[in-house]
Amino acid sequence: MYEAHWPTALLIYYIVLFIVAFAWRSMLVYRRSGVNPLVLPSSADAYGYVARGFKMTIAGIAAVVIAIAFWPSLQSYFGPWTVLSKPAFAYVGWALLVATLAWLVIAQSQMGASWRIGIDDKHRTELVQHGLFTRSRNPIFLAMRINLLGFFFIFPSAVTAALLVAGEILMQVQVRLEEQHLANLHGAAYDAYRAKVRRWL
Repeated sequence: MYEAHWPTALLIYYIVLFIVAFAWRSMLVYRRSGVNPLVLPSSADAYGYVARGFKMTIAGIAAVVIAIAFWPSLQSYFGPWTVLSKPAFAYVGWALLVATLAWLVIAQSQMGASWRIGIDDKHRTELVQHGLFTRSRNPIFLAMRINLLGFFFIFPSAVTAALLVAGEILMQVQVRLEEQHLANLHGAAYDAYRAKVRRWL
């Protein structure tokens, strides 16, 4: 059955996601601007706490994907929700994963040299207001939220549900921290942008 290959396909998908949406994009921004776009501090304030939470959530996703790909028998230890383990849910999940990968790449491309992972208070970035950013103030975080939902649909379990909830909470907090940063940085221009474009959709 095709379903037997889904753990391997998930592993391949997330490797591609990491390379295309994070490693390659980070290298591209660094080459163009000379600025390291990875800005995740380990400070004791709220921002540092959220940054550590993101790292733990990403590590958790990686651990689950690797475990079920190489040791399928471990799936039972993640508390699978068999009532949701249906092909229809999985197909929806795969559609969301593919769509969000494309959405991420487009949004990152539209951000150009302004793309960051975290809040960069040392280098001024432009306020991006075109493309997907005319529909959502946070299209990249929106894609990441939907991506976690797709992952949960493919492998519904207590662990993936916990990762989904953790990611949702962290992104809701991070978005508000970034909005305050952008308001301080761009002033009235950001206020006008915020008044006409929704936070999500």
